[in-house]
Amino acid sequence: MKVSQITSCYIGPEISPEQFIAEHFFLYLISGTMMVYDGNKEFQIKPGDYGLARRNYLAKYNKQKIGNQFEKVIIAFDQEFLKNFSKKYNYTAVEEKKSNAIHVLKKDNLIQNFVESLSPYYDEDGKINETFSTVKREELLLILLKTEPELANIFFDFGIPEKIDLEEFMNRNFRFNISLERFAYLTGRSLSTFKRDFNKTFHNTPSNWLIQKRLNEAYFLIEKKNKKPSEIYLDLGFEDLSHFSFAFKKLFGQSPSALSEI
Repeated sequence: MKVSQITSCYIGPEISPEQFIAEHFFLYLISGTMMVYDGNKEFQIKPGDYGLARRNYLAKYNKQKIGNQFEKVIIAFDQEFLKNFSKKYNYTAVEEKKSNAIHVLKKDNLIQNFVESLSPYYDEDGKINETFSTVKREELLLILLKTEPELANIFFDFGIPEKIDLEEFMNRNFRFNISLERFAYLTGRSLSTFKRDFNKTFHNTPSNWLIQKRLNEAYFLIEKKNKKPSEIYLDLGFEDLSHFSFAFKKLFGQSPSALSEI
């Protein structure tokens, strides 16, 4: 299959740029490489690989061009589309499906052929004509459900996250740069309940705990793993290097660059 002849393509509602996955989406990598981290596991995605990013999970993406190229196909399955699909084709979730943020799909010629079939339908901006968007999304979803029927338990579970262990979740996901509202939602709590439970668990406010946890991790990576401050601040949830350096010096009495030189 000559997938390399097509370029990046996107079908469906826009995906949030946050590290929070708000809607399920299918990803097929045409060229380049990606590393995806979901707090539990790191996934390496190479050309020809494809999988499903799951709603209500956290993930970080690092992409790298190969030969100055990075091309992908992304097809989003929003809740409205999935609810309409479930009524039309009589699909329901029969059991709770727990897994990682990234579900690696089984290799199948139907999926490969579907990706190739997209080429005539999208323009130079990588957009599919809206006339065909729903039809192509339905086609892919029918293929996925045929190859892996158990995916119905993922796609058609329309519930919100249930209340989960706060300490375990936060210790696993403190590196993600998302709002407290997102943390609260993902742990099955209102914001006020999240803050109250957080104080009972950690004897600290969420904001202070997150900064201290990230900075302690930074200290360990710099001192023990010889990492440079510029290599780690984004992965630890800081938006810019200057803010990271200021907070680090305030807590430890020296800048991260000074520690890295010891």
